[in-house]
This record gives sequence, structure tokens and C-alpha cells, in this order.
Amino acid sequence: MMDIHQILKKLPHRYPFLLVDRVLEIDKSQQRIRALKNVTMNEPFFTGHFPHRPVMPGVMMVEAMAQTAALLSFAAAGSQPDDKSVIYFAGIDGARFKRPVEPGDQLILDVTIERMKAGIFKFKGRALVGEELAAEAELMCTMRKVS
Repeated sequence: MMDIHQILKKLPHRYPFLLVDRVLEIDKSQQRIRALKNVTMNEPFFTGHFPHRPVMPGVMMVEAMAQTAALLSFAAAGSQPDDKSVIYFAGIDGARFKRPVEPGDQLILDVTIERMKAGIFKFKGRALVGEELAAEAELMCTMRKVS
């Protein structure tokens, strides 16, 4: 488990772009994480997407999976983020959107590490509402030192 205070120590994202509210479970042996994003009407993207029927943009669901993946990568590597480390997207494959996500939904982010080699991580991410699949994608990220 990880609460919002612990998440803020690990991720550089802040409002309105922090998309993980709580980590429900990290299983280091399975290289898997489950996290939660509470989707509320107060999300800034709902004012334009769409005013008559608010729907969470698919790109925001993918970003929520990526932020969850970043939390898992730190746990898997046994490292702590610092001011000199940044995790960047390297690729997104097989993104599929199966159901709209609306205000009031709780998005469960389920991410596993498929592969990690030479600082490049490949993840399988799924976003669910209840037991229903909302989105899925394969994510590639890399951890880089910056000056």
C-alpha cells in the first residue's frame, strides 16, 4: 500500500497531471502493481471532453497506467527517485479502449513488468472499472539521469 503522500515523494507529477491516488498492492515477486484513480467531475479535462457527456480521454488513462508503471519500476529496481532521475515514455503499443470512464468511476490500474533490460522497461497495463476492462496497452519506459 502507498498513500498519496508516499506517491508524491516518488512521482514528479502534480495537479492537474497526477493521476494515481493510491497504490493498493505491490507484488515484487510477480512484478505487479494495482493502483487507484478516483475519477471526479472536478477533473480539468471534463470541461472540454465532453461538456454534454463527460468522458475521461483515453490518453489520460494511458498516462495513469504509465505513472503506475513508474511506481512499479522504482519498487522493482529497489531505488528511490531523485532530482537527477526521470522516467520517460519510449513507446506505446496495442492501446485499446473498451469502455468509457465517467465521473464517479474508480479506475483500477493493473500493471505488470513484462521485461526490463538496460534501463528499458516493458509493461502490460490494464485500466478497469470494477471488473470491466476500460483500456489496455503495452508501455515502454526508460529511466534516465538528467543534469
